[in-house]
Amino acid sequence: MVTGIILAAAVVGILGILIGIFLGVASEKFKVEVDEREILVRNELPGNNCGGCGYAGCDALAKAIAAGQADVGACPVGGASAAEKIGAIMGVAGGAADKKVAFVKCSGTCDKTKVQYNYYGVDDCQKVSVVPGAGEKACAYGCMGYGSCVKACAFDAIHVVDGVAVVDKEKCVACGKCVASCPNHLIELVPYKAEHLVRCNSHDKGKDVKAACAAGCIGCTLCTKQCEFDAIHMENNLAVIDYEKCTNCGKCAVKCPAKVIL
Repeated sequence: MVTGIILAAAVVGILGILIGIFLGVASEKFKVEVDEREILVRNELPGNNCGGCGYAGCDALAKAIAAGQADVGACPVGGASAAEKIGAIMGVAGGAADKKVAFVKCSGTCDKTKVQYNYYGVDDCQKVSVVPGAGEKACAYGCMGYGSCVKACAFDAIHVVDGVAVVDKEKCVACGKCVASCPNHLIELVPYKAEHLVRCNSHDKGKDVKAACAAGCIGCTLCTKQCEFDAIHMENNLAVIDYEKCTNCGKCAVKCPAKVIL
């Protein structure tokens, strides 16, 4: 009896040693080399996994930065602070990229835009975009107001107010999720410091714009004539600001008869 127990224990012990040796050899043979910088970079990323950097998540971005395939300031959530720390890890300058925020190019609130019919259905812009007329509002270019962008934002930075999506600049991290979710493509990323923006996305001619909305760009060109810095031009009946040239003097906003320049 005792001999059998000792023999069984010896067999188990020997098997344990052999398995341990096998696992040790296997771990060395099949181990995946990880760049130490990748781990350090990942530690400096916020961990939101929002995809705003263009990668699947923070792990994927850290790997790309360590491999030199992505900029050290690629994380929109971490901003300049994370870029500086990651730059130190990678031995490069973190850069001083200007902060950006999302901006909704529409001022067609419920009291300003005309209604073509009453819609009863799912509150989702993507789904409503395939409905005849693309929703209640007469303007085919403006904010539908059904909140696809709100659902896409992981930072509670955008909400529908009086029929139009409005961005909270202080909460926005410029991840771009709301931009991608808008079927009318009227959300864009603009410099945080930009004080004058055109809140309209319509490319119709003035008469048609006024027929649909009381707060749309009518393409009068008065704003372009006021600018001394060549910072605003008409593109397909719509005023467009060049933020690189704009000095925020405000003359275009003062002269705009439709008051669509903030």
